Amino acid sequence: MKSNVLKIVLAVVVIVLGYLLYASIMRPIRFQEKLNSRNEHIVSKLKDIRTAQTFFKQFNNHYTSSFDSLFEFLRNGKIPVVKMVADPTDTTFTRSISDTIGFIAIADSLYSKRPDFKMEDMAIMPFSEGRKFEMKTDKIDKGGVIVSVIEILVPYEYYLHDLDKQDVINLTERQKTMNRYPGIKMGSLTEASTDGNWE
Repeated sequence: MKSNVLKIVLAVVVIVLGYLLYASIMRPIRFQEKLNSRNEHIVSKLKDIRTAQTFFKQFNNHYTSSFDSLFEFLRNGKIPVVKMVADPTDTTFTRSISDTIGFIAIADSLYSKRPDFKMEDMAIMPFSEGRKFEMKTDKIDKGGVIVSVIEILVPYEYYLHDLDKQDVINLTERQKTMNRYPGIKMGSLTEASTDGNWE
């Protein structure tokens, strides 16, 4: 009788230890999967913001730190629709001229093929309980030329707040040890670049 109870207790202990071992192996794997998935969502939004800001800068010679200004520009700004035609004065048919045949709203040009796209959602940081991206802009001197710059920082604590705090702290410390920004970053206030640290 005692040996049967001992066998049952040992079996239970083995099962519990096996589960704990499995859980300890899977924990960092699950954390990495969630991190990768969330990074993808945030990077996708930052790419949309970068594209919109690039258009804004082409028309205004600077970036904007305001989503309201950016959205108003996207809704009301228009870009020419250009058709290339052969130059009628060129008998060799090697030259062409551009002919503006109309204008299209910038928002339509960028988002018309994305039926579920809502422009206002671009400002909202995924997984952050409604927090908005913060766009910082400035002008810097690069070799005697004043250039407009933009930077958006998304620290891990903003979009990983509901995950295990120790895992987030460990990830942040690893990034700092490697002199990397602990989160996702696009652009720079010291360099004329809109590159992201995911690229």
